[in-house]
Amino acid sequence: MRIETKCVQEGYRPENGQPRILPIYQSTTYKFDSAEHLGKLFDLEVEGHMYTRISNPTVEMVEKKIASLEGGVGAMCTSSGQAANLLAILNICSAGQNFVCASAIYGGTINLYAFTLKKLGIEARFVTQEMTDAQIHQQFDENTRLVFGETVANPALEVCDIERFARIAHSHNVPLIIDNTFPTPILCRPFEFGCDIVTHSTTKYMDGHASVVGGCIIDSGNFDWAAAGKYPELTEPDESYHGIVYTEKFGKAAYITKARTQLMRDFGSTPQPMAMFLLNLGLETLALRMERHCRNAEKVAAYLEKHEKVEWVNYPGLPSSSQYALAQKYLPNGVCGVISFGVRGGREAAMKFMDALRLAQIVVHVADARTSILHPASTTHRQLTDEQLLAAGIGPEMVRMSIGIENVEDILEDIEQAFNKL
Repeated sequence: MRIETKCVQEGYRPENGQPRILPIYQSTTYKFDSAEHLGKLFDLEVEGHMYTRISNPTVEMVEKKIASLEGGVGAMCTSSGQAANLLAILNICSAGQNFVCASAIYGGTINLYAFTLKKLGIEARFVTQEMTDAQIHQQFDENTRLVFGETVANPALEVCDIERFARIAHSHNVPLIIDNTFPTPILCRPFEFGCDIVTHSTTKYMDGHASVVGGCIIDSGNFDWAAAGKYPELTEPDESYHGIVYTEKFGKAAYITKARTQLMRDFGSTPQPMAMFLLNLGLETLALRMERHCRNAEKVAAYLEKHEKVEWVNYPGLPSSSQYALAQKYLPNGVCGVISFGVRGGREAAMKFMDALRLAQIVVHVADARTSILHPASTTHRQLTDEQLLAAGIGPEMVRMSIGIENVEDILEDIEQAFNKL
């Protein structure tokens, strides 16, 4: 099936007489006919659900859909995008180890990696795409376990050169993890460019309606953990599961199986069945919405680029963008619906512009059906230092506008009337 069809049909496939739409299994626990069968579940000898903290039928069917959309061997949904990025790292990185990370990523993720993980003894080594390959190679040592980046950075909108970072990562026998939240698999499938693990904040475009928070980790199944020789947690016996060896027992799905049976079991970053039901409703229209988001954003970006009260526009879909070539390579059908631009007059002018908008709303969110706007330097990225803000491409005049699926003429008229009040 093509990806538009997968959005609707994958995951849950009803049999004769079953409900047409995805059922909500709102239960924490399950009944078993024998103690022996339940024991086999706990020993990972048979498939099934034992407790909703670890897995649930509704959640599982949504995971299967997302895995299919990304082209992976398995997926694990989490309670948030932050939880997905945290568990993706902790699954293969421990105290005393480090990972290489693109600096142009979401501010909350920078805070998680640079400060919280540091307290756990894990070091994030930040790099920029402007650095040469040799400079990036210098960040690796025998304790480096992975490389992390975002397909399209939030809110800097820098397009990650996935093939380049995959090549660098693989030369050191470590995997590349890419957060694919903004493009979604509709616009980019990072596995096709050498990425090994994909994460998402499903709170954004996948949900599409700002109704539920969630995240997801998807495993490509392509990275050879045994050959890398660096991941005893996957290739040697796990004492917490009676000595099971994930690579031997689960093959290509070793990474995602360990993430669920060990980390989700212990951390409990569990998505709720009702939340996954709502997420699935969003996924069914994802392909349609992404097309509309992109076309609207392209028109708004072109309008802003010519406006006298706009200092600069950052949208990789513009031919004038420094990111245009990378966008054409990795995102030929559209980048996303998010635009960053600088209001002439700095922070004060940016605030006045935002306050004057009527259709677009000021919210701490991005990437849903409604047009919204935010001032990243004073909100989502407020915890960052001036140096980190600069590295993330965020200035005081910058506003992030998430273009919705409304009629684009209404969006443009709203922007114009707000500029007229400056």
